[in-house]
Amino acid sequence: MNIYFLAALEQRWLIIFCVFLGVCATVWFLLDMFSKDTNHAAESRLDMLNDRKRVEKNEKGKAAGVDKLTRVLEKASPSLAKHLEPKTEAEKSKLVQRLTEAGFRSEAAPAMFLSIKVIVATVAVVLAGGATAFTSGLSQSILLRAVLCGGIAFFLPELVLDFLRSNRKKQITLALPDCLDLLVVSVEAGLGLDQAMRKVADEMRGAFRVLSDEIQLSTLHLQMGMVRATVLQELGSRTGVEDLRTLATLLIQADKFGSGVAQALRVQSDSMRIKRQQIAEEKAAKTAVKLIFPLVIFIFPGVFVVLVGPAAIQMAREMFPAMEGR
Repeated sequence: MNIYFLAALEQRWLIIFCVFLGVCATVWFLLDMFSKDTNHAAESRLDMLNDRKRVEKNEKGKAAGVDKLTRVLEKASPSLAKHLEPKTEAEKSKLVQRLTEAGFRSEAAPAMFLSIKVIVATVAVVLAGGATAFTSGLSQSILLRAVLCGGIAFFLPELVLDFLRSNRKKQITLALPDCLDLLVVSVEAGLGLDQAMRKVADEMRGAFRVLSDEIQLSTLHLQMGMVRATVLQELGSRTGVEDLRTLATLLIQADKFGSGVAQALRVQSDSMRIKRQQIAEEKAAKTAVKLIFPLVIFIFPGVFVVLVGPAAIQMAREMFPAMEGR
């Protein structure tokens, strides 16, 4: 009896000891796993910081290289662009306005743009005609090709400038309704128009960088003591966006007559949002017409061959032997 009791007692303690070991092993495994995850998270954060520092260093190096190239181009611009400078003030102001709408506000931007045209045309002439003339000799066709390529390359910066202008205007137009909504919220919360513009510029910097930079520049002009009406007019004319000009006129009138700025901003925001929706609907309606040409040129011939091809082959097999027999 005692032997059986002792055996049962030893078996019971053995089971308890095994359960205790299992619980300890499980706890140790979980603690080890979480500690590894924590260390891995810390290591990943350190790697992210190192990568960020490396990216910032690379960006600084690239910016330094771009600055050196810009300085060299600025020094060479007066001599390169001397014969291409606009003759009248109207032409010069038009060129400055185009560059400003594209985001180039530097005083040396017109001369640099004209010098870039000269450099691109020269490189095109050398690549198109000079290399071929050096290997196979000079001929009239080579000269004609070099002059043609140089002329095309001379107007290539104009196309790039127009593309940058249109892209920048599109970004500003798409960002304006959200900007106006933030302005309405800020003004209704009790901020003045100047403080609201500064707040909106800070909040929109991550999502809409172009419009944020323009508003930030306007706030800097206000801090320098410029009249608000002049700053708003320059904001509309500097960007070349018609909606911003309308907004500037609306704010100037609201400030002049003492009406509610928040209500005017809300009405303008609604109208611009409706306008953006109408533009999207117009593009969607044009899609069906634009799809006709790729359908007819690329898809319809393949479908025609697949549908009519077997029937044409069968007709040829049946008709040609009968015609030969006659």
